[in-house]
Amino acid sequence: MTNKTILITGASGGIGRATVQLFASKGWRVIGVDISPFGDDFPEDGLFIQSDISSGDAMEDIFAQAQQFTDSLDALVNNAALQIAKPILETSVEEWDAVMEANLRSVFLGVKLAHPLLKARNGGAVVNVSSVHAIQTSANIAAYAASKGGLLALTRAMAIEFAPDEIRVNAILPGAVDTQMLRDGLGRGHVGDGGINERLENLARKTVSGKVGTPAEIANAIYFLADNEQSSFMTGQALVVDGGATARLSTE
Repeated sequence: MTNKTILITGASGGIGRATVQLFASKGWRVIGVDISPFGDDFPEDGLFIQSDISSGDAMEDIFAQAQQFTDSLDALVNNAALQIAKPILETSVEEWDAVMEANLRSVFLGVKLAHPLLKARNGGAVVNVSSVHAIQTSANIAAYAASKGGLLALTRAMAIEFAPDEIRVNAILPGAVDTQMLRDGLGRGHVGDGGINERLENLARKTVSGKVGTPAEIANAIYFLADNEQSSFMTGQALVVDGGATARLSTE
């Protein structure tokens, strides 16, 4: 068991919740942040903050509370995200900005605010949860894809700038993972028009592994990138965890 502390945004959702549970089981103290409540089963030795990471003022308050809870952070997981599934021509400026604020600006602000806590630990790890949509995308999800592509570039820039502080910064790119966000986006027509289970099965067949991923599988990959004993020589990298979906030519 360890004596480490991690802050995870988007803690109440599928991937976030699985990540909270995994790190807690490994002995880490967890600070969780989400706009939605977590419930009664948040780790007893941790801190849950219900707040909106897309607000700059809220981010300042989140890290003020984090600094009262701990004098250092071993890892920061930027997992919270907003997805709007619309054609470009139907996406409003307000919707575009909302996606960028939640998915990209929040990471920029979060890392700036977390930096003193990470540096106090003589180095740490930042894991940015991007998406396969950063490298391969589809119709009617442009704002989300653009935000996640920007997150990859930001990951590389942060890795370079924070290397002197021994802070590693990497990104994880999940593919199709069975979360509420995925299910909400299945109406884009890319996996047929049947019921939810039929659409999930159609989506699974598009991956090399023949399945949709689980939040726990992504949490394990996040743990690998956050744990300095396992990934100490990795920084500025994009780890794709997609069941092989991006390995296959779309023409096959």
